[in-house]
Amino acid sequence: MSDQPERRLRYALVGTGSRAEMFVRSIVRDHADQAELVAFADVNQARMDAHNSWLEELGADAVPTYQAGEFTSMLDKERVDVALVTSVDRTHDEYIVAALKSGRDVVTEKPMTTDVQRCQRILDTVAETGRHVTVAFNYRYNPLHEKVRQVLADGEIGEVGSVHFEWLLDVRHGADYFRRWHRDKANSGGLMVHKSSHHFDLVNWWLGAVPVEVFAYGGLFFYGEQGRRHGYARDYERAHGSPEAAGDPFALHLAANPHLRALYLDAEAEDGYHRDQNVFAPGVTIEDDMAVLAKYSTGATMTYHLTAYAPWEGYRVMFNGSKGRLELEVVESDFVSPYAATELKGAALHGVQAAVEEGWARITLRPFWAQPRQVPVPGYTRAGHGGADARMTAVLFGGVHDPMGRGASARDGALALLTGLAANRSFETGQPVKVADLLTIP
Repeated sequence: MSDQPERRLRYALVGTGSRAEMFVRSIVRDHADQAELVAFADVNQARMDAHNSWLEELGADAVPTYQAGEFTSMLDKERVDVALVTSVDRTHDEYIVAALKSGRDVVTEKPMTTDVQRCQRILDTVAETGRHVTVAFNYRYNPLHEKVRQVLADGEIGEVGSVHFEWLLDVRHGADYFRRWHRDKANSGGLMVHKSSHHFDLVNWWLGAVPVEVFAYGGLFFYGEQGRRHGYARDYERAHGSPEAAGDPFALHLAANPHLRALYLDAEAEDGYHRDQNVFAPGVTIEDDMAVLAKYSTGATMTYHLTAYAPWEGYRVMFNGSKGRLELEVVESDFVSPYAATELKGAALHGVQAAVEEGWARITLRPFWAQPRQVPVPGYTRAGHGGADARMTAVLFGGVHDPMGRGASARDGALALLTGLAANRSFETGQPVKVADLLTIP
């Protein structure tokens, strides 16, 4: 046996917005014995510089920076093993395909991409190159979701006949999708793709099934120019420098948050990107209220609803089976405190403000002819997506064994997209969509 230490894998990251932070911290702080961050790439130098300054605060060395157009040459020059893709969703396929063709594996933020053509391109390149894509579906690693999968796999409610799934984004978290690049469907694919791919992946994983047919309704009810009808609209384009935004609970004040100032306000001169757009301004092309009916390969059906303007945040998932019913209920915040209305979800609050909003979670098993019982879930925490972020990055970067096989491949990423892509098509046509007509999935 060799006494030589195992070489650390070399990672380079493209897309240095806020989505990159979890991956960067995990590599340099938590798994530096297994992984090494060696480069950043982005269209914006100021954002890369901000991340490098935070690396130094963590006690790590700054890494070389490259313009996004230098991505492929960066992979060679820095001898990269794995590319991390955390860029704007519509650009994922560009970097994923380039990395695969250069002989690298890829870890990408979800969603894997935003539309049918881009998704097929990724799948075809995986087949062509034999390289691997991992989609960072951290919700699979939440102890609550693991327990649901275990209960279903153990047959405690028998064969699943239907799933009822409701997800609520409150007016703090939901509004944020309408301030930034996600508000343009060409960038994000809409919430059916950007947000709901998390949820549709969970249903695929829980049921061990794939979607077959989808029918959906979706519209813009609350945000965009609808805000004038509901009495919320104020006349400004972006919050920074706008007197009209003062006191607006839907405004994001970048200058008040040093992190957001460094990533966005101080960086916008390079690319003109405004992170603090008015959620009720014209130009919103995504939906905020969506209803989906899906049929799966097992014969089960799902009713799903996503609301992006709720007074509280959380979700309910109910499984009806041949031996009973399983219910998952999660309240992430029971209301939006006026002190926190203009903060981002998860932003640090101080003093009594931090304790105002409450949450809870429970799993209830309701077998036929027996009293319901609560299912204990060890390891669950309200931090980091129920503890999922740390558990996922330990598998991705720390080499931790994953007996549940939670890693999501390009195929899993495509299957998670299928329901949302079909829903978007159904929004447009008013007709049911057979998912086999959209993609060829191995």
